Amino acid sequence: MRIDEPGFSTAPVGTPRPSGPVNGPADIGGLAAETMLVWWDGPADAFLNMAADEALAAESLRHGGPVVRFYGWQPTSVSLGAFQRLADARQVAAIAGTRLVRRPSGGGAIVHGSDLTYAAAVPKGHSWGGKPQAFYDAFHVALVAELVSRGFAARRHEAGSAAAATQDGERFFCFDRRAVGDVVIASGGPPAAGDPKVLGSAQRRLAGCVLQHGSLLLRANPGVGAEARHPGLWDIAPEGLAEPRNLAAAWIGRVAGESGFRAVWQDEGFLATRGARMSIDADRFADETWTGRR
Repeated sequence: MRIDEPGFSTAPVGTPRPSGPVNGPADIGGLAAETMLVWWDGPADAFLNMAADEALAAESLRHGGPVVRFYGWQPTSVSLGAFQRLADARQVAAIAGTRLVRRPSGGGAIVHGSDLTYAAAVPKGHSWGGKPQAFYDAFHVALVAELVSRGFAARRHEAGSAAAATQDGERFFCFDRRAVGDVVIASGGPPAAGDPKVLGSAQRRLAGCVLQHGSLLLRANPGVGAEARHPGLWDIAPEGLAEPRNLAAAWIGRVAGESGFRAVWQDEGFLATRGARMSIDADRFADETWTGRR
């Protein structure tokens, strides 16, 4: 499945929007709740997506709290982790000819185009800003709960041996790696290293804020070679997953509920009113100087 097929619409998520101001705390049951702003964008070019996520990070400072953007990719692209070598990517035959972009965040390479990507950002002074694992867990724990409710045997990956962790960290593709807290689908029996991973996230501390990227695999991408293809949720249990917008709405609802936030979906996509400026900023991510910085 391509992320731009029917089911991955550019329309805002059809979920009830809380009343009241978009910024600042809201009163829920007599308790002040922090507002989490959420955007839904349709598929976009790799370079435009990275420019948008950089702008999202700045938005977290203006908002003074958590902001989240869900989106897709078109055409199929590969994002490299901030510290991966471009020369290594060019030696992987399975992605030869595929568009490459470098993420600001770390981690391994990800093939995009059949996944649902999220970017989330908070100011460094936020409770998630100083606790990287708490930021990861907020999204990963919520997704596990949502997937279990839909019949998936989802769990978070547990720590293994130090040697295995070192070897894992050297693998080129994110979905060939396993880090503590990654979301995997149990294949039956005790936890196993071979259980397919469906969600991984990575962070980067920027000036004044923390940016977190995550990719939820929906289906193995047919646009790349076998080495670069990894099974997604629809490959594992096609009947257990609704279309991506509904999943995103339920997922972020759990993130907000467990964290005591109020999720406020925005009426327009993040790119809808920023597209012209983002197109200019995207040129920097398309520049070989940025992609080849390592």
